Formats: sequence, structure tokens, C-alpha cells
Amino acid sequence: MPTTPQTPITLSRIALGMWRLDSWKLTPPQRLELVRQALDLGITTIDHADIYGSEQPFGEMLALAPSLRDQMQIVTKCGIVLRQQPSTLSVSHYNTSRAHIISSLENSLRQLRTDYVDLLLIHRPDVLMQADEVADAFNTLQQAGKVRQFGVSNFSPAQFDLLASRCELVTNQVELSPLHLTPLHDGTLDQCQQRGIAPMIWSALAGGRLFNESSERAQRVRTTLNALAAEYGTSVSTIVYAWLLQHPSKPVVLTGSGRLPVMQEALAALHLTLSREHWFAIWCASSGTPVP
Repeated sequence: MPTTPQTPITLSRIALGMWRLDSWKLTPPQRLELVRQALDLGITTIDHADIYGSEQPFGEMLALAPSLRDQMQIVTKCGIVLRQQPSTLSVSHYNTSRAHIISSLENSLRQLRTDYVDLLLIHRPDVLMQADEVADAFNTLQQAGKVRQFGVSNFSPAQFDLLASRCELVTNQVELSPLHLTPLHDGTLDQCQQRGIAPMIWSALAGGRLFNESSERAQRVRTTLNALAAEYGTSVSTIVYAWLLQHPSKPVVLTGSGRLPVMQEALAALHLTLSREHWFAIWCASSGTPVP
């Protein structure tokens, strides 16, 4: 347990995303080896969500080596309620009520086999969210020592401001890649830099579309990335991670694969700085236009 619920946490600049953990078909010992490799490389932040199906298999792994818990920061999310067989009156929906947040977190703790998580995020904006009620749930969980800090995911700047007016938020986890530039221009990353908080970035490689999508935009971006990879003597993935990490908001970037080479490519980006011209070459390729 943390010494106090308010103890600040430090996330690793590269985080291991667990979205697809179940599909990796790893045994508990193999999951343990994966996590040990990540920790040895300095990837100490592990990202989950209650709907990923990753918490239970991760907890089974953690039960094999409980001492690893103190070496990592566990992130999870709540607020989405999925329906396996939706019908007219039974649909997937958002729920950010106090009761749901607390019950979801309690279930996550059981699945993860830990007494606390380091960071709990509201997974998606909920138009029925009552900010005071969310803040009350957060305060209850923090005072109980079950969550150290809080954040959101996929929130617009206005949505972030609303909840941040009631409680402290330490991140906004958003989609950003050379094929999805929106957070660069809608105020999301500007807000993070203004507030001095590090955003978390998901789908850094556009879910693999950077490598196989046939659209004109993807082909332009791929041509530029391949040229830069040759120029810097590294992989396309490392170029992309370096491009993201270079933003002045100092983002934490998730890698969505548990393979060692993928983690190593992401970590290599920590030691690569693109020239400003090369950074904007990627931006121009994605935008399909020169800078104004």
C-alpha cells in the first residue's frame, strides 16, 4: 500500500497496454516473463480497463510474484457498461455514478489481486456525468487507500475542465498517431501543457494501420516514415514513438504489444530526437498540406 493516498506517482514514459492481453494466449508463467521483461527495461506503467478482459489474467500472473506489485504503476479505467447481446432496451452505455465507479473499482481490485491501483481513469465522456458525484466517489476511494490518483480518457478540454473543477486529475488518455492528429489542434495537449500534466497516448501506431492501410493519406505517411527510418538508422515504429514523445506536453505513450522487440523499439525512441523539420515532415504528410 502507498504510505498515504495522496502520494504522487511517476509513470514511465513508455507504458505497457493490456488491451489485447487475452488475445496473446499466454500462460500465467509466460505473462510473468513478459512483465519481468518490461520492468527490467524500465516499463513500469501497466494500463488496463475493466472492459478489456485483462485484469483477471494479469491478477493470476501477479499472484505468482506478489513482490512485483511495488515495482509497477497499475492503471485501470471504468465507466463503460457493455452488453453482449444488445436489444431495444438493453444497450451498452456509460455509467459514471458514484455507486458504479466504486463497485467497478472494487471488482478491478479483486481481479488484479491488489489492494490499490495507482491511477483510475473515467474511460469515456458521459453526457449524464454529475461532476460532484464523480468527485465524491474519487474522494471515497482515495481516502480508503484504494486509488492513489485519478484521471480521464478521451475527454475534450471542456469535459476535462468540468471534472477538474471538482477534483484533481493527473492525465487525459487520448488517441494520437500520425493518422490521428486531432489532440494536437483541439486544445487537448495544450491544456495538458498548461496544467503541467502528462497526457497518455493510445493507438500510437494507429492500430497497425500505419503499416497496412491503403488510403492515400496512410501511403503518404508511410513513405515519409520509411525515409526517416532510413535517415536515422532505426525502425518506423521508433520514429513514430519519438515523434509522439517529442511533444512538449511530455506524454506517456502506450505500446499495445507484449512482444519484446516492440517494447525495445518504443524504448529506443527515448534516445532519439527528430529535427523540427523532420517532425513537421510527418505532420505535413498526415495533413496532406504544407504548413500554412
